[in-house]
Amino acid sequence: MAFLGTVKTDGFEMEYCKFGSGPRTFVMIPGLSIQSVMGAANDVEAGFELFKDDFTTYLFDRRKEVPEKYSVYDMAKDTAEAIKAIGLTDIYLFGASQGGMIAMTIAIEHPELVKKLAVGSTSPRVTKEQYEGIRSWIDLAKKGDKEGLYLSFGQKVYPPAVFEQFKDYFRETSKTVTDEELAKFIIIASGMRNFNVTDRLDDIQCPVLTTGTFEDAVLDSDSTMEIAEKLDEKQGFRLYMYTGFGHASFDTAPDYRQRVLDFYLNDTTK
Repeated sequence: MAFLGTVKTDGFEMEYCKFGSGPRTFVMIPGLSIQSVMGAANDVEAGFELFKDDFTTYLFDRRKEVPEKYSVYDMAKDTAEAIKAIGLTDIYLFGASQGGMIAMTIAIEHPELVKKLAVGSTSPRVTKEQYEGIRSWIDLAKKGDKEGLYLSFGQKVYPPAVFEQFKDYFRETSKTVTDEELAKFIIIASGMRNFNVTDRLDDIQCPVLTTGTFEDAVLDSDSTMEIAEKLDEKQGFRLYMYTGFGHASFDTAPDYRQRVLDFYLNDTTK
């Protein structure tokens, strides 16, 4: 059973969950979501059972109360502060999608915190075209169309077969979304606009694994390749591209977690 806790700082509160008992510290930052990932903490723990003997895992949510404007840079600043408040160091950091943007920013701004970095289906910048897709979700949320938002989100994030399998689940789950959750989603999704750390990727000092999928309907595969082009010559850099698993390859590819674990545990300095 995952432990649920709250980090309290002078400026905000942030929920997190903790599981596993390994000597290393694994920190996960989830992607953009309509509802808090804390409700699925036990499912996340079960999904990362591979890590339990080697790592103590921390999964961080976004802060509880978000300001009217809240950029990815702000999210990274707050998450790094929460990580430090708990006393975590030498972390093995993982971020997916928007969480990957946050993770890259933390690795850039706080190199002393991160021992290794893995990111999936993410981008070093959000282009106008990419943001148009995000804005379509924001528009649905502003209209209060909870079912439409969940269905559009699921259709873009997952491969067709998976979406069809879970379509009814998305419809049912959408009925549990509160107006407060929609309002928070709008702010956090809007925070991706104008994000760009492309020219700062060289500041990342630790070994990096980046993964993507060729059928990414949210951030496209070119984004993963852009990260690779910037980091390819860096010691310990690894790239892997999936085919057929959609934007959420970090959830749908059966070997994904093993691949990340192998990267963390193997010597990547050679």
